[in-house]
Amino acid sequence: MPVLTPTPAAAAKASAHVAADVAGPACSLQRTGSLWQLGIEAQELTTAIGQLAEQLQSDDEDSRSQALAGLEAALMAEEGNKQALAAKADATCWVIEHLRGQAAYRQQQAKRLTDLSRSDAGRADALEESLVLVLTRLQPHATRFSFPNHELTSRRSQAVEIDDEQALAPEWLTVKTTSQPDKAAIKQALKAGQQIPGAQLLSHRSWRIH
Repeated sequence: MPVLTPTPAAAAKASAHVAADVAGPACSLQRTGSLWQLGIEAQELTTAIGQLAEQLQSDDEDSRSQALAGLEAALMAEEGNKQALAAKADATCWVIEHLRGQAAYRQQQAKRLTDLSRSDAGRADALEESLVLVLTRLQPHATRFSFPNHELTSRRSQAVEIDDEQALAPEWLTVKTTSQPDKAAIKQALKAGQQIPGAQLLSHRSWRIH
């Protein structure tokens, strides 16, 4: 096919044509749209480029000239879209890494606070046991102790302690049975081509930001 050089008149018409079909995404690129918007514009530009490429097969020289000029503008817009999309995606990856790092830090802090809480609770329990031990030794039959700002109360409860479970007769035992799918065995069987009703082997692709 011979190389087409658009005439000034054709170039002017092509500019108007591109303004309608291509300039829209280009303008939005200048506004740095959202990641979703840039993705949509990339799809629209791909469609527009395909349509303009088809117009190059036209028998009308004027139409081919317009399509050539429009195709050049569309390709330039596509390049700008790719750059903007890459920049937006890179920024999004940074935000994802930041959030995951923050989540890891907060998880560590939560563990540290949980350990501190457990330690404080243990010390409180130990102090309470010591206090009760001292007071009940002084007043073995007391069930309540009153102080200027606090009150220590008690309640009676009963609990069964099993010394030797093996020594219990069957009538005093309850039997619990549980079942769950053996996914490892099922996976191997499905990979080997075996059909298992109620189970299927699904493939997933995982993504990781580096």
